[in-house]
Amino acid sequence: MSGTTAAAVSAGAARVEPRRLRAMLVDGREMALLDVREELIYSQSHLLHARSAPLSRLELRVAALVPRCGTRIVLCDDDETLATRAADSLRRHGYTDVSILTGGVPGWAAAGFELFSGVNVPSKAFGEFVEHDSGTPGIEPQELDRLLRSRADLVVLDSRPFDEYSRMSIPTGIDVPGAELVLRARDLAPSPGTTIVVNCAGRTRSIIGAQSLINAGVPNKVVALRNGTMGWSLAGLTCETGQSRRAPPPSPDGLAWAKEAAGRVAAAYGVQRIDRAALEHFQAEAQERTLYLFDVRDPDEYRGGHLPGAVSAPGGQLVQATDQYVGTLGARIVVVDDADVRALMTASWLRQMGWRDVFVLAERGTETGVPAPAVLGEIDRPAARIDAAALRGLVDRGEATVIDVSTSRAYRGGHIPGAWFAIRSRLATALPKIAVEGAVVLTSEDGALASLAVDEAQALIRGPVRYLDGGNAAWTSAGHPVEPGDARMADEPIDAWLKPYERAAGISAAMSDYLAWEIDLIDRIKRDGTCHFLPNARRNAGSPAGVR
Repeated sequence: MSGTTAAAVSAGAARVEPRRLRAMLVDGREMALLDVREELIYSQSHLLHARSAPLSRLELRVAALVPRCGTRIVLCDDDETLATRAADSLRRHGYTDVSILTGGVPGWAAAGFELFSGVNVPSKAFGEFVEHDSGTPGIEPQELDRLLRSRADLVVLDSRPFDEYSRMSIPTGIDVPGAELVLRARDLAPSPGTTIVVNCAGRTRSIIGAQSLINAGVPNKVVALRNGTMGWSLAGLTCETGQSRRAPPPSPDGLAWAKEAAGRVAAAYGVQRIDRAALEHFQAEAQERTLYLFDVRDPDEYRGGHLPGAVSAPGGQLVQATDQYVGTLGARIVVVDDADVRALMTASWLRQMGWRDVFVLAERGTETGVPAPAVLGEIDRPAARIDAAALRGLVDRGEATVIDVSTSRAYRGGHIPGAWFAIRSRLATALPKIAVEGAVVLTSEDGALASLAVDEAQALIRGPVRYLDGGNAAWTSAGHPVEPGDARMADEPIDAWLKPYERAAGISAAMSDYLAWEIDLIDRIKRDGTCHFLPNARRNAGSPAGVR
């Protein structure tokens, strides 16, 4: 659909002019700004507070990202085409206050407002602000390498989730994800003479992790590894792979110290504690005031027992990628941790990021496992589904055309032999490139997205369209083979932004560009003027608010 046609179609939809949206972003009321383009397109140029919610996966993301149907929602894209389709979908699913940014992202720029590249920009910018405001000390990779070779008294703590750590890590590094650092640091470095080095892949989690320990008052010297594993690699040093060193549970003395230290930090930022009754009161008001309930413990602890309705959001990741978890500006946030420490530290950072209503609940809960994510719409379509055994028969006989609407990253990692990749919202573009033979069967990671895409595909295909029940997960669970690669890409992989070290070529240049991008963010958010980061309460007592 052309831009002109899109504008005609969207004429009846509510519109928001760029200057009006700019005022909405700072009026203190709840609102969600959703960019419905694919992630790679989004990453090239977007509004600071826009959350990535691609039209192709909208029903899978919005229920968690924007849980209250009465929330003010503004949608944006390049030319209002995708936003119009997204607005129609959201209204069908009960959202009542949906508008479209007039002129889309180009219209915002034409009005003289700032645009940003990259992903997780508010959190990344916050990391740069913290380093600038707090003077977070750092260490260059070459100096750390020299100290490691000389067997100096130091410990390297990797503040990333275990899967990232195990892919590549600094030699001797121990995995201690961000929110765990204050909880476990005293046991990992019991001597005040031991230097603590905190690293991540780039900058943000190194800075936030190191400053967490400094704010908590550890007696050790604490430094952030400049530019993390990327900086280490760019310095010509070699990362380890496949490591499994993890911090042990805290000792009683370590836990006691951590609780007292985290309590001081949280008090300095006005973090409020609540009890179960207060949470239930918030939950009763959830139709009038958006509530996010996050369990910030280790995912294994979450699976072992959590409060009903709580979402697993390990504290370090919640601070590092807040926009992936919280879609509504001005919402209430409750962070849960039975040990208290991780919730207190996470809440203190969220408060410093400018989230006003952040509360801590020291609870565990008894619900186990990981609940199925909320999805908009009906995903159980008995008349259209096919099971893995039946599809295997069709594939073996050459009687099926399988179209995989998973992410391109998942597709490249492994797909049903002979399957084609397509982006759900762009099926009309992809289908002409596919030689359709026999039955058309859609599949996706777990089958949910494939089910949602059946009607859209059916409108474009003459014969019946079915979907694989349980998706690729059911296929592999049944023992059927998969093949990696990108031999049958019927669409461009614009659905995924790749980290520098995930790219097929030009990795060093991509790393350098990424690190320069992070450093530049602090000046750009000053120009944007819609962030309200708070200065370090202990270092800058009495000074005015930070970035405005």
